[in-house]
Amino acid sequence: MASVRTGAFFIGGDDMTQTQKNITELKEKIKKICQACGRNVDEIKLVAVSKTFPIEAIEEVIETGQMAFGENKAQEIRDKMESAASKEIEWHFIGPLQKNKVKYIAGKTALIHSVEDEKVAFEIDKRAAGEGKVQDILIEVNISGEKTKHGLDTHQAQTLIQNLQTFQNIRVIGLMTMAPFTDDEQVIRETFKGLRLLRDRLQLKFPLIQELSMGMTNDYSIAIEEGATLLRIGSAIFQR
Repeated sequence: MASVRTGAFFIGGDDMTQTQKNITELKEKIKKICQACGRNVDEIKLVAVSKTFPIEAIEEVIETGQMAFGENKAQEIRDKMESAASKEIEWHFIGPLQKNKVKYIAGKTALIHSVEDEKVAFEIDKRAAGEGKVQDILIEVNISGEKTKHGLDTHQAQTLIQNLQTFQNIRVIGLMTMAPFTDDEQVIRETFKGLRLLRDRLQLKFPLIQELSMGMTNDYSIAIEEGATLLRIGSAIFQR
């Protein structure tokens, strides 16, 4: 996957809309955080979470050089992919995925971040095969153990990854998690660190597992410090 990864900018100064200014400032902040913690910014991909915003808002952001966008509803991403078919957008599906909605995204998106069920994975494999594609996916892990969050525990995640090794049209390339919504930075850090350590252990057996999708508007700086390779950021970019 790679490359923010920050993108070139084709507009500037007073010609920018507020949304364009937001993403420009965000990418500068990402670069500074990387410099401060000794990371290469090219290791990080920013996924602009455009859920509920119209295709026009996405087109504004494209003008800044940003091409990776995330959506959390299958029918909404389907409609946007159709509306923007002429654009070279890299679409990411980041929301909970039901088996009956797989047909809208499998083999059509760059990455599905939120796989936590073998039946859903089987459907992704089948649909991707029908598209003649191999679908890259991440396994969603509930590192914090919160009952209100989606995702598998670490043992379940390893079992699922093992079971998916025989699937021909799925490629597990990493893990995804969400940190608790809290002001306690240590709790957030431990969540992200836990995902990184799990990734490192899994890599010994499954070397394709590289990506760490973690970090949103409220906690992306900690996620970068703990090794995130994919940031899912929406409200810092798109504002009503």
